[in-house]
Amino acid sequence: MSQGGFANDAGGTLEGTVISTLGKKGFEVVPYSKWVKKPDKFGNELLLRNVPFTTIYGHPGKTEFLIKSAQHDMEIRIECKWQQSSGSVDEKFPYLYLNCIEAMPEKNIIIIVEGGGYKQGALQWLKDAVAQQKYLGHNQGKNIRVMSLPEFIAWANRAFRK
Repeated sequence: MSQGGFANDAGGTLEGTVISTLGKKGFEVVPYSKWVKKPDKFGNELLLRNVPFTTIYGHPGKTEFLIKSAQHDMEIRIECKWQQSSGSVDEKFPYLYLNCIEAMPEKNIIIIVEGGGYKQGALQWLKDAVAQQKYLGHNQGKNIRVMSLPEFIAWANRAFRK
């Protein structure tokens, strides 16, 4: 398997775990493209996949998920980043961060970072950028969280108790 194929497979595992975690909490997994055409066809506890937005460059972009929960009064965009070996995911952290602040329309955003292969200091830079902007009030009113996969699962268990 090529390096790119391996990365896609590992990223798919991360996304599958998010789907499984939220599916067990009662969320219906629906492609955004189907939901947007007939939103009344679906319930009120949704995990939408491949959710579009316009990037800071003015180009079409997509994130993996959007939680839409009427029961919990939540709308949270979820971005998944997996990097198990050296590559370019960590070099995209500043671009991802600026898109979260300036381009993604949701107020609440979770970035799940997993794999451990990012450059030393990259994940800490992302966490510091989120914390510093929140502290300075330059985050456009956004609530951005950076989590590992185990932290996301723990968050979901607390947020969506039955």
